[in-house]
Order: sequence, then C-alpha cells, then structure tokens
Amino acid sequence: AYSHKEKRRIIRHVTDMVLARGRASSRACNFVEHGGLRVVYKKYASLYFIMGVDMGDNELEALTLIQMYVEILDKYFGNVCELDLIYHFHRAYFLLDELVLGGHVQESRQATVLGAMEKMDELADASS
Repeated sequence: AYSHKEKRRIIRHVTDMVLARGRASSRACNFVEHGGLRVVYKKYASLYFIMGVDMGDNELEALTLIQMYVEILDKYFGNVCELDLIYHFHRAYFLLDELVLGGHVQESRQATVLGAMEKMDELADASS
C-alpha cells in the first residue's frame, strides 16, 4: 500500500507524462509504461481518462473500457464535461463501480449500468 504522499506523487508524475505526450504529438500512442504498469489513456475533448493496467493485460481492452465509460457518462449527464465530474463525482464513481468491480469488468451493457444509476437516483429522491 502506498502512503497518501506517494499516491499524490505518482498521480502527478503520470498526469505530467500523459499531458506532455498530448502536447508533443496527436499521433502518439495511448500507452505508456510507468513503474511496472502500463498506463492507458484517452482524451475526449478536454477530458483525459487514464487507467493503469498490468503489463500482461490487453491495452485495447482497456481503451474499450474507457470508451464504454465515457459513453455511459455522456448518456447519463448528456454530453459530459468537467463540471459534471467535479460537482457530481459521486455519481461518476457509482457508474464506474457498476462497470468495473475489483479490476474486472462487472457489466458490459450500458443499459444495465444506467438502469442501476436510475434506481439509485430514485432512492435518493425518495429519501429527500
């Protein structure tokens, strides 16, 4: 387990590395190696989605998972933007938890993930 300080350092380093690659060339591949992991990222408009996977994992499956997550966010928020993720981060995490559990894809159907989110929204509305 990493300390909080170490996690922040790793996040900062990976973010700097991905942003530098984005500025250097739009033709750079979406995979970078960092400390025994492969970092897979994809940029959508001004948002970067970054995922760390084991070296033996398939990078294209990780890119597909990122694409699926972004499509789910788009359908839920209606053209997702930075503010949606900032002010409704708990909903974005819930959607991710419905999609991925323990590092494995839990549900691959977008309608099922969005249905679970609708039920959670209904429960939240009923309790308020």
